[in-house]
This record gives sequence, C-alpha cells and structure tokens, in this order.
Amino acid sequence: TYAEHARAAAIAGHAVAEVSDFDALAEADLAVLVNPNNPDGRVIEKPRLLDLAALLHAKGGLLVVDEAFMDVGPVEHSLAGNVGEGGIVVLRSFGKFFGLAGVRLGFALTDALTAERLDAQLGPWAVAGPALEYGIRALSDAAWQADMRQRLAQDAGRLDILLGRFDVPVSGGTSLFRYLSFAGAPGLFSALGEQGVLVRHFAERPGVLRIGLPGSEPEWQRLESALAAWAARRKDAPKESGQ
Repeated sequence: TYAEHARAAAIAGHAVAEVSDFDALAEADLAVLVNPNNPDGRVIEKPRLLDLAALLHAKGGLLVVDEAFMDVGPVEHSLAGNVGEGGIVVLRSFGKFFGLAGVRLGFALTDALTAERLDAQLGPWAVAGPALEYGIRALSDAAWQADMRQRLAQDAGRLDILLGRFDVPVSGGTSLFRYLSFAGAPGLFSALGEQGVLVRHFAERPGVLRIGLPGSEPEWQRLESALAAWAARRKDAPKESGQ
C-alpha cells in the first residue's frame, strides 16, 4: 500500500514491518491499514477491524485506517462512526474522489483526547484557509457526490468491458481505478506508454498495473487504439516452442 505510512512510522522511531496477513497486525502497537487498499482495492470487513481495534486498544495500541478511497468504497465497512470507542484513527482525503490533490488537504477522525494530541502536534497553521474552504464546499455538495459516484461506477464498468475485449483481466480496484495482475503486464505498460497512455506500474511487482479512468471521449478512443495496437502486436509475435 502507500509507502509513506511506513516511512512516517520509521521517522517517528517505530520498528516497522510490512505484512500481507491481516491477522499479523494484532502483534503491533501501531497498526496502519488502507481500506479500500491501493492498488488492489481489497476491503477488510468492519467486524474484523473492530475486533483488531479492541485488541490493540486493550494493550494501549492504536489502529489507523486510511480511508482515502472510502468515498467510492463500501461505506458499511468504514470506521468513521466508531472512532469514539477509542484506539481508532480514520484518515480521509480530498485528493482522490474530489480530485483536489493539489490542495494537499485531508483530515483525521478520532476520539477527543487523540484529536487534542494531534492538534497540539500539528499546530494552528497546518492547513491554509483557501484549502479549508475547498474542503467545506466539497463535503457540503451532496448532489455532486451522488452524481459523481454514479458516473464513476458507469465509467469503471465501461473500462472493464474495454479491457475485456483485449483479454486484459481486471483483478480488483475501485471505481476510481482498476487493478490488473497478469503475465502480460510489463508488455502492456510499455505499449501503452509508447502511445502516450500512462498507467502505474510497480517495480517490485512487474506483473501488476493500476489504470485510471479516461476523462474524456478522445481519451477513451486513445486508450482503445493503444490496446488494439498492443493486442495486434501480441498476435503477430512469434510463439516460443513449448509455450
């Protein structure tokens, strides 16, 4: 998931271990989880999170759940309404669903005592006034949010269909991005890049890509053309014996 969580914890003096097994988080003093996860879109169910939070809280620990993508996720698994129970911090962002990455704005939901500690450490000028105004207006515009969720869901479905036409499997993601995990990922990354279509690759996992949604009809057409060129190249490539 986000590398910055591990880096920030290490800077704060923690011995950091990144784990793929959810149950391993129970051994931590500070457990950080992204839900839905980036880039695979994995979601951990709320009851499991609450059980983990109670276990950590009982030993003086803390569960931090980064819900940057929960605006397009299954809200029934959000812990935003449970932070008063203690031992939970929920992080939210304006940079994903609202598309306001440039204002560098987010917020934390937690119990009153932890909120006071965060306020004291961040100081009074952590966020600029204009950024706050953007955030207030974004959160207040419920009609825009509903319309955007519907549009994103439709576009994500359209992208799945387009990728499927060229035998590109979708393994996960959210309605903001799709997660691709297959052997042809490195070749697809290069072929799309040659056509000026940028997707996210991961050096430590060459068989994985994350692809966002095209923003306009010309961009959809550009992606389709790039996929068609890649598929044609694969079809014409000589097959190795024994493969």
